Amino acid sequence: MSKIALIAAVAEKGAIGRDQQLLCHLPNDLKHFKTLTSGHTVVMGRKTFESLPNGALPNRKNIVLTHNTALSWPNVTVVHTLDEIPIQDTTEDEIFIMGGATLYNETIKIADTLYITHIHHTFDDADTFFPTINPSEWEIANSQEMPADEKHAYPYTFVTYTRRRIENREPSDK
Repeated sequence: MSKIALIAAVAEKGAIGRDQQLLCHLPNDLKHFKTLTSGHTVVMGRKTFESLPNGALPNRKNIVLTHNTALSWPNVTVVHTLDEIPIQDTTEDEIFIMGGATLYNETIKIADTLYITHIHHTFDDADTFFPTINPSEWEIANSQEMPADEKHAYPYTFVTYTRRRIENREPSDK
């Protein structure tokens, strides 16, 4: 069974989008996204898919979740419920959930890993948000800080979170 990973660029206050678009352009984040997801399945909601400038992402199996049964696109598998996503019927080690907010909210409870690019800036006009990352459920496995530069208007940090495993412990005999 594949692990479920959520991948997102998240600004301060959990902001992820505005007017169905990303909040800013970070070329290194796009490269990071491509490196992590190439050769894997990516799952997205209809609005996220429609926001992609060139349709289906190359070198990935694209799955779009929509309630509209009449929709279809080239190089895309359309599903209508989370249960239709082939999590158990694949040899892939990881399947990536890439948005939007509704899909993140529905899948964070079953995710194993979060690949978050934390953008260190507040976008007051954001209208779409990532669910809260609860530190009692998630721990940082890896973190890499990146400064602002001529191609990146804001500093950001690549963070990989893994779900904390709660060990079943026998009560002590005190």
